[in-house]
Amino acid sequence: MPNIGTPELLIILLVVVLIFGSAKLPQLARSLGKSARILKAETKGLREDDDDAPADRPAKTMPTSQGDEARDRAARLREEAARLEREAAASEGGQRSRGALASGEPIQGVPVSDPGQARKG
Repeated sequence: MPNIGTPELLIILLVVVLIFGSAKLPQLARSLGKSARILKAETKGLREDDDDAPADRPAKTMPTSQGDEARDRAARLREEAARLEREAAASEGGQRSRGALASGEPIQGVPVSDPGQARKG
C-alpha cells in the first residue's frame, strides 16, 4: 500500500483548490464537518442501541394496546369525516343559511356576514 506523505497531500490540496476554487473551500469544509458530526452521532447511537438491547430481548415495538388505540382513533376520525361530508352535502342541497345550525337556529356568539339573517331564525 502506498504511503501518502506531505508532498502528495499538497498536490491533492492544490488539485482541490483548482477544481473548486478558493471561495468554495470554506463551504466545503463546513459541510464536510457537519457530515462527519452527523455520521459520528449516528454511529454512536447505533452502538448505544446495540448495548441496550441484548440478543435475548425482543426489539422495541409499539405495544399492541397503543397500536389498537391508534387504529381505533383513525377509524373514528374517518367515520367523523364521512359524517361531516354527508352533512355538508345535505346542507348544500337544502341551501341552509350561513351562520345557522341544521335546525335553522342561529349560532350564538359567532359572527355572520349578515347580522339580520341571524336574527330572523
